[in-house]
Amino acid sequence: MSAILKQAAEHWHFVEPLLTKPKTEAQYDALTEVLDELLDTIGDADEHPLRSLASFVGDLISAYDAEHYPILPAPGHEVLRYLMEERGLKQDELPEIGKQSVVSEILSGKRQLNVRHIRALSQRFSVPVEVFF
Repeated sequence: MSAILKQAAEHWHFVEPLLTKPKTEAQYDALTEVLDELLDTIGDADEHPLRSLASFVGDLISAYDAEHYPILPAPGHEVLRYLMEERGLKQDELPEIGKQSVVSEILSGKRQLNVRHIRALSQRFSVPVEVFF
């Protein structure tokens, strides 16, 4: 056995949890704690030796999230409603769309967002235009 494989075998019980896709919520929680600690340790250091490990652990967490907590697409008016609630906005505070009555019709689903609305809302809320489709 090569020296590097011998070292890996000796320390595998420490390393394996960092390299294995979580199968349970407890493993997922433990992995997210590891990622938080890694990110705190790495900070803004682009050349930190643990940056690739943090990226790999992040990918494992993302895969678990996608499998266990899929985000279903939402209609544009529901996305708009969410963004408004998140920012504490009222219907009359969206000049990008128009009058309060137009906003009301869009939020109720009676009227669709048009391309001009979507572009303006995307810019205002700093989200991709695709979230409104």
